[in-house]
Amino acid sequence: MNKESIGVGLDIGTTKIVAMIGKKNEYGKLEILGVGKSKSLGVHRGVVNNITQTIQSIQQAILEAENNSGYKINDVVVGIAGQHIRSIQHSDYISRKNPEEVIGDYDIEQLTCQVQNLSMLPGEEIIHALPQEFKIDGQSEILEPVGMYGARVESSFHIVVGQAASIRNLGRCVKNAGLELTGLTLEPLASSDAVLSEEEKEAGVALIDIGGGTTDLAVFKNGVIRHTAVIPFGGNVITEDIKEGCSIIEKQAELLKTRFGSAWPGENKDNEIVSIPGLRGREPKEISLKNLSKIIHARVVEIIEQVYAEIKLYGHDESKKKLIAGIVLTGGGSQLQHIKQLVEYITGMDTRIGYPNEHLAGNSSEELSSPLYATSVGLVMESLRNQTNSATPFIEMKTPEPVAVIASEPVVENLVEDIVEDVKPTPVPTPTVLKESQERKKKYDFNNLLGKIKEFLDNVE
Repeated sequence: MNKESIGVGLDIGTTKIVAMIGKKNEYGKLEILGVGKSKSLGVHRGVVNNITQTIQSIQQAILEAENNSGYKINDVVVGIAGQHIRSIQHSDYISRKNPEEVIGDYDIEQLTCQVQNLSMLPGEEIIHALPQEFKIDGQSEILEPVGMYGARVESSFHIVVGQAASIRNLGRCVKNAGLELTGLTLEPLASSDAVLSEEEKEAGVALIDIGGGTTDLAVFKNGVIRHTAVIPFGGNVITEDIKEGCSIIEKQAELLKTRFGSAWPGENKDNEIVSIPGLRGREPKEISLKNLSKIIHARVVEIIEQVYAEIKLYGHDESKKKLIAGIVLTGGGSQLQHIKQLVEYITGMDTRIGYPNEHLAGNSSEELSSPLYATSVGLVMESLRNQTNSATPFIEMKTPEPVAVIASEPVVENLVEDIVEDVKPTPVPTPTVLKESQERKKKYDFNNLLGKIKEFLDNVE
């Protein structure tokens, strides 16, 4: 019997760290076995800036996931983001020694490895080398070259590059937390796996993942990744603006944003006011919801305009590169009220909110279907593709409890009687019987001693 494949994803974000354990059920859907969540300390805008605090946060999330699932986590696939991430386009080719043989997976792997070994700027490292379209002996626009004949295999690649120091710091945090790192995935790619359909990727779509520290972009067209970008602004910047604009503490600003915040000031009336308790007995502070929406609106517009500039950089204005499926918003920031309408207004593109529930099993909790967990679900899917057993069930070693044996009348088959006929119940000795037994033992010991002395004397003679 084959062991079930268990996948584990670790989303190290700026505001939260999520560890998620899952497996595929009989219908091919993702069944979540356990989730652990902890406040992210030591990560700023997707980059580790305090190793010790990050390790503690990871350990806390892992422990919670293990307790919830009953599985021991061995290795994880980790998501990476941050303003140090950049992407480039590159074309490369290989000349095959034997063009009479059909092109196999080995040839594609050889070409990808060749690209992976490209020299980047000092201090940079390649995270992904994603093949887009292939060209075989001059014949272009081939998406699947395996099984074809050809001497020269060429491909255009989308290369994702990051700072080597940031990647190593992330790896060290995972290793020091007692885990093995089996894969590093760009977070918008993981999110796209969880929330986008194949039809959307084919038609052309831009995925915008609004996190706490960064906003990530992934553009797909003809089923292939075309452009990725990380913008160093996210939900935390909006919270900071509210904190400064309303002169309140960060905790109150975050609550205001999530409960009453809106990206469209026109939706709030002038007389809508929220009262916030004062600090240490001071007077409560009254805040107009219209002013709150204006603060949020200004920052969200800035973030969306930067993302839209990246979409234009890809070439969305060209008819061949047009993104027919529009924009899909996901991540915690996508839960802000009226953000969908604002994105449509600024970009003029169809927009929807992306939920990871398409790939989840029917019995999954409603909380896991939230855009907050899109990246985590995508990382678990990536971990399952690696086909490693990333978690094993806890085996509880229990000591056997003593069992009381009750004596009863023996009911024995005739067949068994022959074997156990010599076995008789042992009578409980009385004091008289004990005394006789002791005397017999003494007599036996004395006779035994005399016998040994005689034997010794005979030998001497």
